[in-house]
Amino acid sequence: MKKLLFGTMLLALVVVVPIPTLAAVDISVNIGLPPPIVFEAPPAVIVIPETYVYVAPDIHVDLFFWNGWWWRPWEGRWYRSRYYNRGWGYYSRVPSFYFDVDPGWRGHYRDHNWYGHRWDYEPIPNQRLQQNWKGWQNNRHWEKQGTWGVQNYQPRPQQEKQELRQQRQQEYQQRPEVQQHQQQKQQQQKQPQAKQPKQKSQEKVQQPQRQEQRPEGQQPKQVQQPKQKSQEKGQQPQRQEQRPEGQQQHSQPQGKPEGGGGEHKK
Repeated sequence: MKKLLFGTMLLALVVVVPIPTLAAVDISVNIGLPPPIVFEAPPAVIVIPETYVYVAPDIHVDLFFWNGWWWRPWEGRWYRSRYYNRGWGYYSRVPSFYFDVDPGWRGHYRDHNWYGHRWDYEPIPNQRLQQNWKGWQNNRHWEKQGTWGVQNYQPRPQQEKQELRQQRQQEYQQRPEVQQHQQQKQQQQKQPQAKQPKQKSQEKVQQPQRQEQRPEGQQPKQVQQPKQKSQEKGQQPQRQEQRPEGQQQHSQPQGKPEGGGGEHKK
């Protein structure tokens, strides 16, 4: 009896909820939030040379701070928040700063060495970061004063930076978790595209109907206006005929003294 009841409920669910809807729910559920990071205290950060990207080096996951946001990658996706330990939201693109970050920064951090130059990085407390990151970026602080803590720092040519960005972008796209996420996004994009043409076709059909209805609603007004004008034109001659009649009756007594006055003067 229980099996029969369960089978009936399952059949009713399949009938009520269409299969595409179930598939869409499965895809949306797969895009979840990253696991929380437990901090005993607000994390200190260091600035990556040749960038204005800050990273927390003493935790086991990549946690960046850039342009007023905290950023973290997870399973081929990106998330950002105004807080380092909560409020994460899915970010649909790869943040632009990421391809300026050297993938081997952890090794450079461990060795205090940045491409053959000693790297005396400075740990920056979270409070100081929040108070100064914008001024440092606007004033180009790390270039003019600190040179990112790298001794005998020499900036790379712009062409070399662009080549490194392209290389890092290609390597990032080849990661298995990134490719899997791209496939999920393509599946999600196919579903709305299948529905959009139907809506557009309906809108195209409705638009000419609305255009036809508007002239029909305006035609009675255009027909009535000439009628009113014709009536007004018909009334105007009547008024003009009536006015002379009234004026002649009143003018008779006025005309007598004028004529009589002229004869007496002679």
